[in-house]
Amino acid sequence: MPRHPKRPLRSPDTLMEALVSRIDARASENAPSDTVPSGYPALDKQLGGGMRRQDLVVLAGDIGSGKSALALGIAIRAAAAGIPTMYLSGEMSAERVLERALAAEGHVAVDDLRAGRLDDTTRASVGAAALRLRHQPLVIRPLLGTRFEEISEAMEIVPRRQLLIIDSLQLAAPPRPSARVQERVASAVRALKGLAIQRDCVVLTTAQLPHHRSDRADPRPTLDDLGGFGAIKQNADVVLLLYREEMYRPGQGVEGAAELIVAKNRNGPTGLVDLYFYPRWLRFVDMLDPD
Repeated sequence: MPRHPKRPLRSPDTLMEALVSRIDARASENAPSDTVPSGYPALDKQLGGGMRRQDLVVLAGDIGSGKSALALGIAIRAAAAGIPTMYLSGEMSAERVLERALAAEGHVAVDDLRAGRLDDTTRASVGAAALRLRHQPLVIRPLLGTRFEEISEAMEIVPRRQLLIIDSLQLAAPPRPSARVQERVASAVRALKGLAIQRDCVVLTTAQLPHHRSDRADPRPTLDDLGGFGAIKQNADVVLLLYREEMYRPGQGVEGAAELIVAKNRNGPTGLVDLYFYPRWLRFVDMLDPD
């Protein structure tokens, strides 16, 4: 793995001058913002304009809640906004991820797409989606999970990524081997935070909720459900918790309604974002600004 030269430490005065210069440049629109849009306007507003480079964002949810679909939706929308994006999947091959992307963007069921059950209208919609995706700066690669270095090496092969999405944290190999799952997760999350700072990019990873219990009075996920000896809660800059009431209370609430809970936001307020989930298309939309 190529070694990056160590940068000389700068004095506080020099750092302050550089920060003030960047703020002045952004105010006069002469420099790019350090935010990366998620593509979901309500979420970007909650985060003060979007996710910030050098931040670790954790998107967690129960099994079957759609966290992988939402992570892919963020990847597609960010790339559509011109943000160079890399999506590493430990759960599916690149071809399967692209199938999901075409289904979500073409508004067609994945099963129909796979079986070729497309009428003229849906075929045209899928073709248009494929054309859009082909010209976006989105790279999809498998995550083998054998070595942590495969993540940084992937970014070496395809440089200048501003958004790195990993699906999922539990499938990312830690820098140092460990027999205990909680220790592996804690080590991996600290390494991913370091990678975000080193590469000056947003790192977003999906995560499971090992301590979540669906039979409690309020099944909404909390920060304490993340596990990892508290390392996720401590090291993540933003924690997003996905909740769909219909999974626990069928027949209650609005079918397809989803809550994206901003449970931690190191640089701003926490809150709630209303989304809507189309399970046939594996697609999330913003309730306040639908597509």
